Amino acid sequence: MEFHHTSVLLHETVDSLAVRPDGVYVDGTLGGGGHSSEILKHLTATGTLIGIDRDDAAIRAAGERLRGSKGRTIIVRGNYCDMPEIVRASGFETVDGIVLDLGVSSYQLDEAERGFSYMNDAPLDMRMDRRQDKTAADLVNGASEHELFRIIRDYGEERFAQNIAKHIVEARSRHKIETTGELVEIIKASIPMKFQKTGGHPAKRTFQAIRIELNGELTALTDSLDAMIGLLSDGGRLAVITFHSLEDRIVKTTFRRNENPCTCPPGFPVCVCGNKPTGRVVTRKPILPSAGEMAVNSRAKSAKLRVFERIR
Repeated sequence: MEFHHTSVLLHETVDSLAVRPDGVYVDGTLGGGGHSSEILKHLTATGTLIGIDRDDAAIRAAGERLRGSKGRTIIVRGNYCDMPEIVRASGFETVDGIVLDLGVSSYQLDEAERGFSYMNDAPLDMRMDRRQDKTAADLVNGASEHELFRIIRDYGEERFAQNIAKHIVEARSRHKIETTGELVEIIKASIPMKFQKTGGHPAKRTFQAIRIELNGELTALTDSLDAMIGLLSDGGRLAVITFHSLEDRIVKTTFRRNENPCTCPPGFPVCVCGNKPTGRVVTRKPILPSAGEMAVNSRAKSAKLRVFERIR
Protein backbone atom coordinates (compact mmCIF):
# COMPACT_ATOMS: atom_id res chain seq x y z
CA MET A 1 0.00 0.00 0.00
CA GLU A 2 1.39 3.39 -0.99
CA PHE A 3 2.04 5.72 1.95
CA HIS A 4 -0.34 8.67 1.97
CA HIS A 5 -1.25 11.19 4.63
CA THR A 6 -3.31 14.35 4.29
CA SER A 7 -1.48 17.03 6.26
CA VAL A 8 -3.86 18.93 8.52
CA LEU A 9 -3.60 22.73 8.83
CA LEU A 10 -0.83 22.62 6.24
CA HIS A 11 -0.62 26.27 5.19
CA GLU A 12 -1.53 27.60 8.63
CA THR A 13 1.32 25.62 10.16
CA VAL A 14 3.98 26.59 7.65
CA ASP A 15 2.85 30.22 7.64
CA SER A 16 3.14 30.29 11.43
CA LEU A 17 6.83 29.35 11.18
CA ALA A 18 7.65 32.54 9.23
CA VAL A 19 10.21 30.51 7.27
CA ARG A 20 13.60 32.11 6.66
CA PRO A 21 14.89 31.16 3.18
CA ASP A 22 18.31 30.12 4.46
CA GLY A 23 17.07 28.68 7.77
CA VAL A 24 17.21 25.23 9.34
CA TYR A 25 13.87 23.51 10.01
CA VAL A 26 12.90 20.22 11.62
CA ASP A 27 9.79 18.17 10.87
CA GLY A 28 9.71 15.88 13.89
CA THR A 29 6.82 13.79 12.55
CA LEU A 30 7.74 13.52 8.89
CA GLY A 31 4.93 11.18 7.79
CA GLY A 32 4.39 11.45 4.05
CA GLY A 33 6.37 14.69 3.91
CA GLY A 34 3.45 17.09 3.53
CA HIS A 35 4.62 19.79 5.92
CA SER A 36 8.25 19.26 4.91
CA SER A 37 7.42 19.66 1.24
CA GLU A 38 5.67 22.96 1.94
CA ILE A 39 8.57 24.22 4.09
CA LEU A 40 11.05 23.36 1.34
CA LYS A 41 9.11 25.56 -1.09
CA HIS A 42 10.12 28.53 1.07
CA LEU A 43 13.80 27.58 1.34
CA THR A 44 16.68 28.45 -0.95
CA ALA A 45 19.62 26.18 -1.72
CA THR A 46 21.26 27.38 1.51
CA GLY A 47 18.33 26.26 3.67
CA THR A 48 18.04 22.86 5.39
CA LEU A 49 15.14 20.58 6.27
CA ILE A 50 15.65 17.74 8.77
CA GLY A 51 12.85 15.16 8.73
CA ILE A 52 12.40 12.61 11.53
CA ASP A 53 10.00 9.67 11.75
CA ARG A 54 9.84 6.28 13.49
CA ASP A 55 7.90 4.60 10.70
CA ASP A 56 9.96 2.91 7.98
CA ALA A 57 7.13 3.35 5.45
CA ALA A 58 7.06 7.08 6.14
CA ILE A 59 10.81 7.37 5.69
CA ARG A 60 10.62 5.69 2.27
CA ALA A 61 7.62 7.72 1.10
CA ALA A 62 9.01 11.06 2.26
CA GLY A 63 12.36 10.31 0.66
CA GLU A 64 10.65 9.88 -2.68
CA ARG A 65 8.43 12.92 -2.29
CA LEU A 66 11.17 15.30 -1.20
CA ARG A 67 13.76 14.19 -3.75
CA GLY A 68 14.82 17.11 -5.93
CA SER A 69 13.43 19.77 -3.60
CA LYS A 70 15.21 23.05 -3.07
CA GLY A 71 17.45 23.16 -0.04
CA ARG A 72 19.36 20.43 1.72
CA THR A 73 17.19 17.58 3.01
CA ILE A 74 18.29 15.23 5.80
CA ILE A 75 15.95 12.34 6.62
CA VAL A 76 16.46 10.33 9.81
CA ARG A 77 14.58 7.30 11.08
CA GLY A 78 14.19 7.99 14.78
CA ASN A 79 12.03 9.47 17.52
CA TYR A 80 11.47 13.20 17.82
CA CYS A 81 12.36 12.96 21.51
CA ASP A 82 15.95 12.46 20.31
CA MET A 83 15.80 15.70 18.28
CA PRO A 84 18.70 17.51 20.04
CA GLU A 85 21.06 14.62 19.27
CA ILE A 86 19.78 14.30 15.69
CA VAL A 87 20.19 18.05 15.06
CA ARG A 88 23.74 18.03 16.42
CA ALA A 89 24.61 14.94 14.38
CA SER A 90 23.34 16.83 11.31
CA GLY A 91 25.85 19.61 11.99
CA PHE A 92 23.70 22.23 13.74
CA GLU A 93 23.47 23.64 17.26
CA THR A 94 20.18 25.52 16.80
CA VAL A 95 17.28 25.50 14.33
CA ASP A 96 14.88 28.18 13.09
CA GLY A 97 11.67 26.19 13.31
CA ILE A 98 10.15 22.86 14.37
CA VAL A 99 6.89 21.17 13.36
CA LEU A 100 5.13 18.33 15.19
CA ASP A 101 2.00 16.76 13.69
CA LEU A 102 1.04 14.37 16.47
CA GLY A 103 -1.01 11.19 16.51
CA VAL A 104 -1.47 8.43 13.97
CA SER A 105 -1.18 9.00 10.21
CA SER A 106 -3.84 8.30 7.60
CA TYR A 107 -1.63 5.56 6.18
CA GLN A 108 -1.22 3.83 9.53
CA LEU A 109 -4.98 3.84 10.05
CA ASP A 110 -5.82 2.71 6.53
CA GLU A 111 -3.26 -0.09 6.25
CA ALA A 112 -5.19 -2.83 8.06
CA GLU A 113 -2.16 -4.99 8.87
CA ARG A 114 -0.71 -2.24 11.08
CA GLY A 115 -3.52 -2.92 13.58
CA PHE A 116 -4.30 0.71 14.42
CA SER A 117 -7.88 0.70 13.15
CA TYR A 118 -10.99 -0.70 14.84
CA MET A 119 -12.70 -0.75 11.44
CA ASN A 120 -10.78 -3.75 10.05
CA ASP A 121 -9.96 -7.16 11.51
CA ALA A 122 -6.16 -7.48 11.58
CA PRO A 123 -3.30 -8.53 13.87
CA LEU A 124 -3.30 -6.44 17.05
CA ASP A 125 -0.06 -4.53 16.40
CA MET A 126 -0.20 -0.68 16.66
CA ARG A 127 3.60 -0.18 16.65
CA MET A 128 4.65 3.12 15.10
CA ASP A 129 8.20 1.79 14.97
CA ARG A 130 8.16 -1.82 13.81
CA ARG A 131 11.64 -2.36 15.22
CA GLN A 132 9.96 -2.33 18.63
CA ASP A 133 9.36 -5.83 19.98
CA LYS A 134 6.25 -5.19 22.09
CA THR A 135 2.93 -5.07 20.23
CA ALA A 136 -0.58 -4.09 21.28
CA ALA A 137 -1.36 -7.81 21.61
CA ASP A 138 1.47 -8.15 24.14
CA LEU A 139 0.09 -5.19 26.10
CA VAL A 140 -3.52 -6.36 26.04
CA ASN A 141 -2.61 -9.91 27.07
CA GLY A 142 0.15 -9.05 29.53
CA ALA A 143 -0.97 -5.99 31.50
CA SER A 144 -2.82 -6.50 34.77
CA GLU A 145 -6.48 -5.59 35.05
CA HIS A 146 -5.56 -2.52 37.10
CA GLU A 147 -2.97 -1.41 34.50
CA LEU A 148 -5.49 -1.82 31.68
CA PHE A 149 -8.06 0.16 33.65
CA ARG A 150 -5.56 2.99 34.22
CA ILE A 151 -4.47 3.09 30.57
CA ILE A 152 -8.02 3.10 29.18
CA ARG A 153 -9.24 5.61 31.76
CA ASP A 154 -6.32 8.04 31.55
CA TYR A 155 -5.39 7.85 27.86
CA GLY A 156 -8.82 7.09 26.41
CA GLU A 157 -10.91 9.09 28.88
CA GLU A 158 -13.32 6.16 28.65
CA ARG A 159 -16.15 6.13 31.23
CA PHE A 160 -16.45 2.32 31.00
CA ALA A 161 -12.70 1.68 31.43
CA GLN A 162 -13.11 -0.56 34.47
CA ASN A 163 -15.66 -2.81 32.78
CA ILE A 164 -13.60 -3.00 29.57
CA ALA A 165 -10.47 -3.98 31.53
CA LYS A 166 -12.46 -6.64 33.38
CA HIS A 167 -13.86 -8.10 30.16
CA ILE A 168 -10.42 -8.15 28.52
CA VAL A 169 -8.95 -10.13 31.41
CA GLU A 170 -11.90 -12.55 31.36
CA ALA A 171 -11.60 -13.07 27.60
CA ARG A 172 -7.82 -13.63 27.59
CA SER A 173 -8.17 -16.25 30.34
CA ARG A 174 -9.94 -18.38 27.74
CA HIS A 175 -7.63 -17.64 24.81
CA LYS A 176 -5.08 -15.03 23.75
CA ILE A 177 -6.52 -11.88 22.17
CA GLU A 178 -4.69 -11.60 18.84
CA THR A 179 -6.73 -9.42 16.49
CA THR A 180 -8.35 -6.00 16.42
CA GLY A 181 -11.68 -7.65 15.65
CA GLU A 182 -11.56 -9.74 18.82
CA LEU A 183 -10.75 -6.68 20.91
CA VAL A 184 -13.56 -4.66 19.33
CA GLU A 185 -16.10 -7.36 20.23
CA ILE A 186 -14.85 -7.45 23.83
CA ILE A 187 -15.16 -3.67 24.09
CA LYS A 188 -18.67 -3.70 22.62
CA ALA A 189 -19.73 -6.33 25.16
CA SER A 190 -18.43 -4.06 27.93
CA ILE A 191 -20.45 -0.96 27.03
CA PRO A 192 -24.25 -0.75 27.47
CA MET A 193 -25.99 -0.65 24.11
CA LYS A 194 -27.67 2.72 24.75
CA PHE A 195 -24.20 4.32 25.06
CA GLN A 196 -22.94 2.69 21.86
CA LYS A 197 -25.41 4.70 19.79
CA THR A 198 -23.74 8.03 20.57
CA GLY A 199 -20.19 9.36 20.59
CA GLY A 200 -18.79 7.47 17.62
CA HIS A 201 -17.43 3.93 17.48
CA PRO A 202 -17.45 2.25 20.93
CA ALA A 203 -13.83 1.06 20.51
CA LYS A 204 -12.40 4.46 19.54
CA ARG A 205 -11.29 5.57 23.00
CA THR A 206 -9.83 2.23 24.03
CA PHE A 207 -7.84 1.86 20.80
CA GLN A 208 -6.48 5.40 21.28
CA ALA A 209 -5.46 4.57 24.83
CA ILE A 210 -3.65 1.37 23.93
CA ARG A 211 -1.83 3.07 21.05
CA ILE A 212 -0.70 5.97 23.25
CA GLU A 213 0.59 3.63 25.97
CA LEU A 214 2.30 1.23 23.58
CA ASN A 215 4.15 3.97 21.70
CA GLY A 216 4.84 6.18 24.72
CA GLU A 217 3.29 9.14 22.92
CA LEU A 218 2.44 11.41 25.85
CA THR A 219 5.67 10.64 27.68
CA ALA A 220 7.70 11.54 24.60
CA LEU A 221 5.76 14.79 24.17
CA THR A 222 6.06 15.82 27.82
CA ASP A 223 9.78 15.03 27.93
CA SER A 224 10.61 16.73 24.61
CA LEU A 225 8.93 20.13 24.35
CA ASP A 226 11.31 22.04 26.65
CA ALA A 227 14.31 20.62 24.80
CA MET A 228 12.80 21.63 21.45
CA ILE A 229 12.27 25.19 22.67
CA GLY A 230 15.90 25.15 23.82
CA LEU A 231 16.98 24.18 20.29
CA LEU A 232 15.37 27.23 18.69
CA SER A 233 17.40 30.21 17.57
CA ASP A 234 16.28 33.73 18.49
CA GLY A 235 12.89 34.23 16.82
CA GLY A 236 12.63 30.54 15.95
CA ARG A 237 9.21 28.92 16.29
CA LEU A 238 7.78 25.60 17.43
CA ALA A 239 4.42 24.65 15.86
CA VAL A 240 2.51 21.68 17.31
CA ILE A 241 -0.67 20.11 15.95
CA THR A 242 -2.63 18.01 18.46
CA PHE A 243 -5.67 15.80 18.00
CA HIS A 244 -7.04 15.21 21.48
CA SER A 245 -7.29 17.03 24.79
CA LEU A 246 -4.46 15.10 26.48
CA GLU A 247 -1.90 16.24 23.90
CA ASP A 248 -3.26 19.76 23.72
CA ARG A 249 -3.13 20.17 27.51
CA ILE A 250 0.55 19.21 27.59
CA VAL A 251 1.42 21.64 24.79
CA LYS A 252 -0.61 24.53 26.23
CA THR A 253 0.82 24.06 29.74
CA THR A 254 4.41 23.81 28.51
CA PHE A 255 4.14 26.89 26.32
CA ARG A 256 2.59 28.96 29.12
CA ARG A 257 5.23 27.82 31.61
CA ASN A 258 8.02 28.82 29.22
CA GLU A 259 6.43 32.22 28.73
CA ASN A 260 5.87 32.77 32.45
CA PRO A 261 8.17 30.46 34.48
CA CYS A 262 8.03 32.53 37.70
CA THR A 263 7.24 30.33 40.73
CA CYS A 264 7.05 33.15 43.28
CA PRO A 265 3.84 33.46 45.35
CA PRO A 266 1.34 35.88 43.75
CA GLY A 267 1.74 38.42 46.57
CA PHE A 268 5.49 38.93 46.11
CA PRO A 269 6.28 42.50 44.96
CA VAL A 270 9.26 41.35 42.87
CA CYS A 271 10.38 38.05 41.39
CA VAL A 272 13.02 36.28 43.48
CA CYS A 273 12.91 32.78 41.95
CA GLY A 274 15.22 33.77 39.12
CA ASN A 275 13.32 31.91 36.42
CA LYS A 276 13.39 33.77 33.11
CA PRO A 277 10.98 33.45 30.17
CA THR A 278 12.33 31.58 27.14
CA GLY A 279 9.92 33.17 24.68
CA ARG A 280 6.28 33.95 24.02
CA VAL A 281 3.11 32.12 23.08
CA VAL A 282 2.13 33.22 19.57
CA THR A 283 -1.31 31.60 19.60
CA ARG A 284 -3.39 32.83 22.55
CA LYS A 285 -6.11 30.54 21.27
CA PRO A 286 -5.35 27.50 19.12
CA ILE A 287 -5.68 27.75 15.35
CA LEU A 288 -8.45 25.43 14.13
CA PRO A 289 -9.13 23.95 10.69
CA SER A 290 -11.50 25.81 8.42
CA ALA A 291 -14.98 24.47 7.69
CA GLY A 292 -13.77 23.70 4.18
CA GLU A 293 -10.87 21.59 5.40
CA MET A 294 -13.05 19.68 7.83
CA ALA A 295 -15.56 19.00 5.05
CA VAL A 296 -12.96 17.26 2.89
CA ASN A 297 -10.89 15.68 5.70
CA SER A 298 -12.89 14.35 8.65
CA ARG A 299 -9.67 13.64 10.57
CA ALA A 300 -9.04 17.38 10.79
CA LYS A 301 -12.07 18.00 12.99
CA SER A 302 -10.25 17.61 16.31
CA ALA A 303 -6.98 19.29 15.23
CA LYS A 304 -5.53 22.28 17.11
CA LEU A 305 -2.39 24.22 16.25
CA ARG A 306 -0.37 26.04 18.92
CA VAL A 307 2.81 28.04 18.26
CA PHE A 308 5.64 29.24 20.51
CA GLU A 309 8.39 31.71 19.60
CA ARG A 310 11.84 31.58 21.19
CA ILE A 311 13.29 34.86 22.47
CA ARG A 312 16.87 34.59 23.63
